[in-house]
Amino acid sequence: MRLTIFGATGGIGRRLVGQAVAAGHDVTAVVRNPQALTADVRTVTADLASPDPAVLRSAVRGTDAVLSGLGPRGKGEFGIASRGTEAIIEAMKATDVRRIVVISVAGISTIPTPGRPNPPKRDPGMGWFMRNVLSPMAKARLGRHYADVAMMEDLLRDSGLDWTAVGVPLLTDKPPTGTYRTAYGQSVRGGRRVTRADAAHFMLRAIEQPETIGKSIAIAN
Repeated sequence: MRLTIFGATGGIGRRLVGQAVAAGHDVTAVVRNPQALTADVRTVTADLASPDPAVLRSAVRGTDAVLSGLGPRGKGEFGIASRGTEAIIEAMKATDVRRIVVISVAGISTIPTPGRPNPPKRDPGMGWFMRNVLSPMAKARLGRHYADVAMMEDLLRDSGLDWTAVGVPLLTDKPPTGTYRTAYGQSVRGGRRVTRADAAHFMLRAIEQPETIGKSIAIAN
C-alpha cells in the first residue's frame, strides 16, 4: 500500500514510518527537516505552518491513504493541527485521495467549537477521578491545543473524506504492547496512558477497517 505520513519526525510519526516500512508499505514522509528522518523512504519537505499547496499535492498524489501525526512541539506552534490538517484536506481533494487517519486527543468531544457549539458536557468514558481531577488539569495546561485539535476534527467531519481520528491520553515511549483498548466516540474507561508505538500500530490498522471511517476512536493501554 502507498502511504503518505505527515509529521513523520514526531513521536508518533517516527513510529508510523518505522512500522509502515517494516510491514512492506511504500512510504512518503512529509517533514519540515529531512535531516531528522533516518528511515530510507521518499521524503517531501514541507512546513505545515505555512504550507505550499503544490508541494502537498505532490506528496499525496497517487497515495492510498494519508496518516497524520501533526501536533505542536511548543507554544509557538499553536494552531498547527487545524491549519495543517486543513491544508492536507485541500491537497487530498485536489488529487482525489480519500482515506485519512489522524492523531487526536481523547475526550476532545467535550470541547466546544464553531461546528459543535454545544457539545456533550461529559465524556461517558471518563471516571470520577479523570473527569474531576486529571481532565481539568490537562485543559488548564493544554486548553489552547485541545481547542485546536477540536477544530481539526470539525474540519474532518466537514471534509467529505473517509476520515478516522485516533484520540490518545498521556503518551509514553515504552515498547509496544499490542494489547491496547479502544472506544468509539468516548474515552477508554480507566485509560490514562498509551504507548506511542501502540497508537501508531492502531492508526495503521485503521486504514483498512471500514468500520472506523467517520469515527473518533480513543485508544489506551
